[in-house]
Amino acid sequence: MEAVAAGGVAVEIDGVGKRYQGVEAVRAISLSIVPGEFVSLLGPSGCGKTTTLRMIAGLEVPDSGTIRIGGAVVNSTPPWSRGIGMVFQSYALFPHMTVFENIAFGLKMRGEPAQNIKTAVDEAMALVHLSELPDRLPSQLSGGQRQRVALARALVIKPRVLLLDEPLGALDRKLREQMQVELKLIQRQAGVTTVLVTHDQEEALTLSDRIVVMSSGEIVQIGSPSDIYNRPANQFVADFVGMSNLMRARTSTVDGDRVSVSFPNGRSYVTKAEGNLAHPGDVDVFVRPEGVKLTPNAGSPTGKLSGTVEHIVYAGASTYAHVSVGLAKPVVASLSQKPQDSNAIRIGDELSLDWDETDALLMPALEAGARRTS
Repeated sequence: MEAVAAGGVAVEIDGVGKRYQGVEAVRAISLSIVPGEFVSLLGPSGCGKTTTLRMIAGLEVPDSGTIRIGGAVVNSTPPWSRGIGMVFQSYALFPHMTVFENIAFGLKMRGEPAQNIKTAVDEAMALVHLSELPDRLPSQLSGGQRQRVALARALVIKPRVLLLDEPLGALDRKLREQMQVELKLIQRQAGVTTVLVTHDQEEALTLSDRIVVMSSGEIVQIGSPSDIYNRPANQFVADFVGMSNLMRARTSTVDGDRVSVSFPNGRSYVTKAEGNLAHPGDVDVFVRPEGVKLTPNAGSPTGKLSGTVEHIVYAGASTYAHVSVGLAKPVVASLSQKPQDSNAIRIGDELSLDWDETDALLMPALEAGARRTS
């Protein structure tokens, strides 16, 4: 296969589907990935993300649709001929081989000359900051170092596409966050097109140029980390990615694209709506905790809602107030990180809640129980 031209498509998935014993694991999905892009397949267990990655790798054969790498159809191409590198959560290192030998393994299998292998392995070890450890065995390495060896082994063959299957899942939280930064820097330096499978929303937001959110074998939304977080396509994305408030309400037309949003507790406000949401109907109002503004009630309540603080959660870098407002669930608001501001709000306080129009979205209401499955 010839390398993809600059500005072309590195990986193209066109109407790809996969069934296991009659159950659709992946449902006719389509996706194009450009050269050098870092794309994450994000979703809960069983959503089809790993099956999709395995079909790109050639470890599974699609039942329908087409997969192209560098413009060439690879549906029937074996994994070793696709020009891919792959890193697994388990590292899959040879325990009896040194760091150098593990990284060199793929090149040796190709029959590369010894000098070429040494040069390539030295470059790969330098890229992942392992130049001082060529003679170590995997048992003598930390979890982060073993993951770097696995990454170097995948990169040393100069793959067209790097596939990462939950590569940081076995690491503790602090090391995982450190490796996220290192992985992104290495990927940029190598310039390799990368596809990551993860269920970790923070990992996807940190690493990705684009995120593909999947659920029940389907692609629910594709977008930049900012788009996915701030403009989720539906309740599933809003609920799965980050903390969110989803408040059931009903709209009625005021004027043009302006609607009145009425909550079951009797409070209402006027905002802008788009498309079908400009017509009367049930909606879910979406607001992130950091978009909710809290002010003390002075006399009659102001803001879009009012309520009582029933719980305060201190989570180190973040502090959240759970405010009971007479809806199905409390509204969660992110408090200031200044101790004097966070401490000013206490359990039992009566507060008004407000948010800017740009911080909220109206979504067509879902039936009970549908939020997490579609």
